[in-house]
Amino acid sequence: MSAVVWRDAKVDDAALVAEIGRRSFVETFGHLYSPENLAAFLTNHNEENWRRELSDPAFAVRLAFVDGDTAAYVKLGPPSLPFEVKGPTVELRQFYVLKPWQGAGLAAEMMDWVIAEARRRGAEELYLSVFIDNHRARRFYERYGFEAVGRYDFMVGTHADEDVIMRLKL
Repeated sequence: MSAVVWRDAKVDDAALVAEIGRRSFVETFGHLYSPENLAAFLTNHNEENWRRELSDPAFAVRLAFVDGDTAAYVKLGPPSLPFEVKGPTVELRQFYVLKPWQGAGLAAEMMDWVIAEARRRGAEELYLSVFIDNHRARRFYERYGFEAVGRYDFMVGTHADEDVIMRLKL
């Protein structure tokens, strides 16, 4: 694999991030949903929504490029999951490595950035949610010390998936 170029996403990257958000979700989970539910969910990954988040300092998005292609992205933001915040908290909102680059070490580099960025922001806890049947991702998060603390329904259109809420004390 060629060298990875990492950089923070900027407002001008909104169209790129919207496209990678749609692509990564479809690639990972698209087979689980009806075309209608998938299409309804993907409307969230539009340029306007990403432009709003990328201009908000409460969010941080990091991109990875390999040979000029977007290979991965990660997004941190304020808590949105159904849990009681008990102190400074950050939520890992999205964490995707596209298939051609899975197993190449990008996820570990991304998680190192996530934890460092959460600490830089003064967080004492880092939360995320993960699909209950995504065992590979759950094992990955557990290796970093995340522990399951609850569950909730993640909606994709009208389809409810059970997600595990995980927490890392920083």
